[in-house]
Amino acid sequence: MSDVKWRKSSFSTDGANCVELAVTDGISIHIRESDEPEAVIRTSPAALGVLIGAIKAGRLDHTL
Repeated sequence: MSDVKWRKSSFSTDGANCVELAVTDGISIHIRESDEPEAVIRTSPAALGVLIGAIKAGRLDHTL
């Protein structure tokens, strides 16, 4: 996966603990943690949208 163009938020600093995203085939989104770049998960844009919506709505605030 070395040819994948990873992106992170412009709010991220040069430090660690950044979530990075990449679109690989136009329909799959890959997500990784900058501290562990070899651990990659793949999802769809729709599923990622549901997750982001839940986070923004605060529905995951009390899951831990």
